[in-house]
Amino acid sequence: MARVVNYIVQNVVGAKVKKYRLEQRMSQKELAERLETYAVYICRGSISRIENHERTVTDYELRAIADALKVSINDLYEDDKTIPDKLKIMI
Repeated sequence: MARVVNYIVQNVVGAKVKKYRLEQRMSQKELAERLETYAVYICRGSISRIENHERTVTDYELRAIADALKVSINDLYEDDKTIPDKLKIMI
């Protein structure tokens, strides 16, 4: 089932997912493959859309992403300094 949300910004974790992925010198494809070991199937293109705030993230996907990146779920949430201006309007 497609996840449809009528917001410009679909998630608040995308920038941090990208930050931690790049810190570990991991490609989007490698992250997608690592997520498969948690039985979470997110393709490389969807990883890109998550990082660009264009795709929602379910709770179980968020948990697997945090585990795959070896960070806590809280680490993935953006603080006020990293939230894009377009998102601040919605919060």
